[in-house]
Amino acid sequence: MKNFDVFNGDADGICALLQLRQAVPLDAELVTGVKRDIQLLDRIDSEGAGRITVLDVSLDKNRQPLEALLKAGAHIFYCDHHFAGEIPEHPNLETLINTAPDVCTSLLVNGHLRGAYAHWAVVGAFGDNLDESARAVARTLGLDSDTVDLYKRLGTYLNYNGYGAALGDLHFHPAELYQLMRSYSEPRVFVTDAVSSFEKLEQGYEGDMGSAADLLPEWESDTAALFVLPDAPWARRVSGVYGNALANATPGRAHAVLTQKSNGGYLVSVRAPLSDKRDADTLCRQFETGGGRAAAAGINELPGDQLSTFIDAFSAIYP
Repeated sequence: MKNFDVFNGDADGICALLQLRQAVPLDAELVTGVKRDIQLLDRIDSEGAGRITVLDVSLDKNRQPLEALLKAGAHIFYCDHHFAGEIPEHPNLETLINTAPDVCTSLLVNGHLRGAYAHWAVVGAFGDNLDESARAVARTLGLDSDTVDLYKRLGTYLNYNGYGAALGDLHFHPAELYQLMRSYSEPRVFVTDAVSSFEKLEQGYEGDMGSAADLLPEWESDTAALFVLPDAPWARRVSGVYGNALANATPGRAHAVLTQKSNGGYLVSVRAPLSDKRDADTLCRQFETGGGRAAAAGINELPGDQLSTFIDAFSAIYP
């Protein structure tokens, strides 16, 4: 029987798996990809599958392959904070799913492990732009302000690295990042030992954010703003973290960041106001390839002729 670790390629997915595998080592094949590549269970052949751990990808988007794997006899642990829909009942399925806006998968795993590797939970929560939740865990660890700042930067950079239309847009394959960090129980030790990797992420982040610094809204109201990025690798990499930065700068406003695609469509990232984390997923699920969570959601393929429809829906959700 073959084991699989299936995880989102962003900070939250990576940091959730780091905690689990440091607590319970397991020889498993890694299944991951760019952040928007969430239908990951399709990649697993149901024949011969043993233990499968699934982290930070929507159950609703993986329902059919999940049911097929369970039917074939696989044992599955599923932990996530995105919209799940109806959760199947099966003796081989263990779920830990919570869609509350201040929760992420790394924090759910932290609770599951009773704080055994909480340093990585702090990094994962910062990566998901859950600063208050991250700082709350950091206080229980007695971390000084410099370490908290380092964990915030690392989480932001790991999250930034996950964005792209394809793996070629990324600085590191998410599985490679996981392998680089897997032997470290404390992120600060990883940063000290792997200076070149950390600096590569930091320099990439700062360069790409610099390219976005002078963008003006394509559309805005008092309560929402929409930005459009060009069809370029730097723009695809920065689309999610740029939305987080906008949300942090104007916490009472909703933000949508649309990245142009070569086919004339858009990749969409939506951030609900930090002061009222709601309905980003409700908005995005109105469109065929949309999904996410209440505070942050996205659309993988918004056709160009649906832009005005999206703006109307965006302004209606956040009037």
